[in-house]
Amino acid sequence: MGIFNRLKQGLAKTVQILNTDIRDLFKRKGQLVDDSFLEAMFEMFVKTDMGVLASKEIIAEVRTQYRGRVVEMHDVLEIVKTKLKSLMAQPTAPIRFAETNPTVIMVCGVNGSGKTTTIAKLTSMFVADGKKVVLGAADTFRAAAVEQLTVWANRLGAEIVVGSSGSDPASVAHKAIAKTLEINADICIVDTAGRLQTQKNLMQELEKIRRVMSKQVPEAPHEVILILDATTGQNGISQAKYFTEAVRCTGIVLAKLDGTAKGGVVIAIRKQINLPVKFIGVGESAVDLAVFDPNEFVDALFAETEKPEDQENTEKQK
Repeated sequence: MGIFNRLKQGLAKTVQILNTDIRDLFKRKGQLVDDSFLEAMFEMFVKTDMGVLASKEIIAEVRTQYRGRVVEMHDVLEIVKTKLKSLMAQPTAPIRFAETNPTVIMVCGVNGSGKTTTIAKLTSMFVADGKKVVLGAADTFRAAAVEQLTVWANRLGAEIVVGSSGSDPASVAHKAIAKTLEINADICIVDTAGRLQTQKNLMQELEKIRRVMSKQVPEAPHEVILILDATTGQNGISQAKYFTEAVRCTGIVLAKLDGTAKGGVVIAIRKQINLPVKFIGVGESAVDLAVFDPNEFVDALFAETEKPEDQENTEKQK
């Protein structure tokens, strides 16, 4: 299955809401764009967790173009998609690689967000690209996390550095980078324990890990990736805000997109936090990680809304 179709599949629940609600707005041909119509459209976008700010901008664009006019669904959708793509625009390169030293990637997120699985997916991608990878199991408080990461490292052909149970996570990060330098590896990915964004002492621990990294390799960590569980919806915005303040996150991996009707939260995060979405999880296996493309994302959101017969009718009317 191609990336676009996998993205469509992952967004199925969100697409279903949009598809149903948009068609409800256009029950008859030729819809008057008045205040009632615009309010209903606003509520529809908020329901997918796009957020109030982004939804307001979309509605403002539709109001500017069509208020007081009778329009067809196709015309409005084109305006909406164009505006969304503008809101979602971001740099195309998903990973900023170091020019000379090894690339150091720090991974963080709340408990259960999918960090370990995402690290496995990133490792699989890098190994397939011929890169030598070292994993640092700095989640020293959960033995299961270390075991799981070790299994993935062995399976994917990566080196792994672990510490004793309850040891200082920063020391594990230090050892992982030292190992990376020793064996001349290309990439070091350091896992960290899950934590709530409101736990100040644990957020300070992340800051310490980051400081240790920067002393070993200039500009490290080159990427601080926040793993967000898409099913959390608007709570993901709070997570992105606090983690970014603590450790200067450089981007997001959106996991579990296939299990939610709140896929619009990507738009809210991009609008409010200005963090790029680097990858999205589109399945459970090690290869189910897709580079995030804003244009493909928007097209996938509305792929099922306008059926071929709708497009034919639009062409006939023209």
